[in-house]
Amino acid sequence: MTNALIYLIVMIAVAAVVFLLAALVFGRGEELAPLPPGASPTRLPSDDITEDDVRELKFQQVFRGYKMTEVDWALQRLATEVETLRARVHELEELESSEHRA
Repeated sequence: MTNALIYLIVMIAVAAVVFLLAALVFGRGEELAPLPPGASPTRLPSDDITEDDVRELKFQQVFRGYKMTEVDWALQRLATEVETLRARVHELEELESSEHRA
């Protein structure tokens, strides 16, 4: 009977230590206030994205990495910006080549 009681006390002590360590490492479970629906902490300007904007880009981290919807959104914005810049370069190259022909 005393051995069972000693094992029980040791198991309770080990569980308490594990719980306290987990609470120190992971916090007490507090969370930030939720963002409004459709909002994102990921920020990019609506036009004229610079290299510094891309370098400063941050994504919300979730359990297994970054939030996929935010990464997809940022990649779509960057793709649109690249497309716009390439179209502008193409227009300028055509304008330059037509001036040289004349």
